[in-house]
Amino acid sequence: MAAERTAEEAKAHCISAMGQDLGEVYAALWQETALLFRNWNEYVDLFGSKPSRVDLLNRAAGSFFRIVQDALWEQTVLHVARLTDPAASVGRSNLSIRRLLECIDDAEIKSLVAPTVDAALEAARFCRDWRNRHIAHRDLDLALERAAEPLAAGTLEKVRQALDRLADVLNAVSRRYLDSETHFDGHWYAGGQSLLHVLDRGVEAEEQRRQRIKAGQPLPDDFRRRDL
Repeated sequence: MAAERTAEEAKAHCISAMGQDLGEVYAALWQETALLFRNWNEYVDLFGSKPSRVDLLNRAAGSFFRIVQDALWEQTVLHVARLTDPAASVGRSNLSIRRLLECIDDAEIKSLVAPTVDAALEAARFCRDWRNRHIAHRDLDLALERAAEPLAAGTLEKVRQALDRLADVLNAVSRRYLDSETHFDGHWYAGGQSLLHVLDRGVEAEEQRRQRIKAGQPLPDDFRRRDL
């Protein structure tokens, strides 16, 4: 899917190459997967790259950034679980890779895509456990710390594998219908990295302000509070 196209143009291109049903579902899943990778990369930049970055966030506003960390983690896990849902549940159709597979009429292509869907479902198994027993619902035995099966282990590597397997599904389809594939983990605008640079300067300035006050040599602005 060419980067220079708008979302609507890309959708029209997919429909033209794949047919209405498959093209619409593929285009929507592509957008969801691109968003998923972008948000996950922000999480990794902030919380999963360097201990020094986590230390900076804790020095700046530790409680707040713990909320951000938990929210981004759960958002990612929930997003993966949704994209691996059954094609339909409770009588309603779902946008998922299983729906995508059902939209493929060509038996040969379906046989090539099916193993990538199975691999994605297996990689996302822990996300579905988190969604079912911790995010969408709160398992009572887990909440009360009674004897219960622990949540499936969730790690940075396991999330990365789940995302990569979702990308494999979409690329298996696009290689056959569009003669192309997408490197979803490519360059994205890194808002988290920009934030880290601003925080680094701000924390350093605050430490210098406190040192001046402690030494009895404050500057005129050291006691001024901005109305933010």
